[in-house]
Amino acid sequence: MARMRAVDAAVLILEKEGATQAFGLPGAAINPFYSALKKHGGVKHVLARHVEAASHMAEGYTRAAYGNIGVCIGTSGPAGTDMITGLYSASADSIPILCITGQAPVAKLHKEDFQAVDIASIAGPVAKWAVTVMEAAQVPGTFQRAFWLMREGRPGPVLVDLPIDVQLAEIEFDIDTYEPLPVLRPAATRAQAEKALGMLNAAERPLIVAGGGVINADAASLLVEFAELVGVPVVPTLMGWGSIPDDHPLAAGMVGLQTSHRYGNATLLASDFVLGIGNRWANRHTGSVATYTEGRTIVHVDIEPTQIGRVLAPDYSIVSDARAALEVFVEVAREWALEGKLAGRFSWGEECRERRATLQRKTHFDVVPVKPQRVYEEMNRAFGPETRYVSTIGLSQIQAAQLLHVYRPRHWINAGQAGPLGWTVPAALGVAVADPDSTVVALSGDYDFQFLIEELAVGAQFNIPYIHVVVNNSYLGLIRQAQRGLEMDYCVQLSFENLNSPELNGYGVDHVKVAEGLGCKALRVSEPDEILPALEQAKKLIAEYQVPVVVEVILERVTNVSMGTELNNITEFEDLATAPGDAPTAILRTPHLTDRPTSALPAPAG
Repeated sequence: MARMRAVDAAVLILEKEGATQAFGLPGAAINPFYSALKKHGGVKHVLARHVEAASHMAEGYTRAAYGNIGVCIGTSGPAGTDMITGLYSASADSIPILCITGQAPVAKLHKEDFQAVDIASIAGPVAKWAVTVMEAAQVPGTFQRAFWLMREGRPGPVLVDLPIDVQLAEIEFDIDTYEPLPVLRPAATRAQAEKALGMLNAAERPLIVAGGGVINADAASLLVEFAELVGVPVVPTLMGWGSIPDDHPLAAGMVGLQTSHRYGNATLLASDFVLGIGNRWANRHTGSVATYTEGRTIVHVDIEPTQIGRVLAPDYSIVSDARAALEVFVEVAREWALEGKLAGRFSWGEECRERRATLQRKTHFDVVPVKPQRVYEEMNRAFGPETRYVSTIGLSQIQAAQLLHVYRPRHWINAGQAGPLGWTVPAALGVAVADPDSTVVALSGDYDFQFLIEELAVGAQFNIPYIHVVVNNSYLGLIRQAQRGLEMDYCVQLSFENLNSPELNGYGVDHVKVAEGLGCKALRVSEPDEILPALEQAKKLIAEYQVPVVVEVILERVTNVSMGTELNNITEFEDLATAPGDAPTAILRTPHLTDRPTSALPAPAG
């Protein structure tokens, strides 16, 4: 066997496990690991400007493609604590990332050494495993277990903390015979599938709810095949958006208190049966459990046993990986179709499609300042089905989910449960690194954009092009809207007179100058008819300069976005669409499966 430093073994394992892209910042306590990265050359590295941002870049990289595992690297002390938000975000959404930190020497761990902190204890609650490696000989086994844990069962992040003396110690290790540990996932049985399909078949108005587990399991095509076999409409959750194309005849819209469609909520409330696959019944999806479950039978399929019954008690449940469950569901459904045992769903499907055709929100506003709805209308025109959207939280994200269109899995990349401000810029960079041939379009409000805005320089330095649409109302819009119930508008205003940019008329930060100062290109628009030309220009600029391009749209200061307290109690603050011209890029009607594929309106350009 070869004799090598423990860090050399660790880097060779990364390469063998297929984790070949890292994001991070070197430092004294992690420099030996960086020397191994340089020596072996199989792991590419992007230098972030903030370690939290590096963790979100790793998230974006993982979320962009099935099988990806992004790696985030930092030194001891604050680098690890900076990673906590990324670990939380990844853990909450079942995203495997590997965080590697440097650490003080083993003998100094309890002596309050410089930048020595018990990061394993701090990270433990937001990781599948967090460990400080105390013996150099344990490094290979630790990394092997880390990759196994990230993939096994419900995926999630791991943190490995490496004291500097452990990194430098020599061990015996043979990479040529190293093999990843086998990953086992629970799988639905034939009997379970027949039971679930029997319950679905007996329902008159059934729905399938597709969660992020369908995306994580790379099972979107199986989901669509199953839905088509049984003729049952599909409601994607926010994390499952893209698992069925928005223009598919069985796409029933999203359901929830915020990121939802009028027709989606109406269809859920009209249903009598819900089959949830790979979802967690998040509160923004369900509202109150009583309203969500009243009058309908619930079947829940999830890979994690403790998720079953956590939010609501299903009438029947199956612990299974989403792909494994859908494989056997499709098998049974095919057989039943040949035997003529599947119930017909034409009238229920037509009813759902009719709701889509009639329950739309208005987007075509010509007023100045610009209403945000118009921004998403123009984005639908500018960007086609292959566009990858990236967003995290705020009125911008909520309204985008209500008005944009997504046609592919992993083309809506979103921090669903954690929703950390600042996530969007670094996550978009991670997505663009993972898929440099796609058009990546990030969407932020002005506050999210400002949180980690320095990471734009990373895109400029490493030529990572993407388009960032910033809808700027110089307000903490979602917080302000939440404060309405308390009859206040307090500590949420970001406006000020910028003495260096008086043309902003009180909107405060000059995002164009900041973006340009960080080496990027930027455009600002303030008229509705300027939006589409700016987006088209941005596409040309990313191709020409290979850097991030910011398109800032100056919005009206106060906008209240559709949301409510229950699925049957959503407040609509703006006029609703009453004619096709009110929502010209909406997919109003999708035909029956036998008449596919088109919509009543032209497909988005791009």
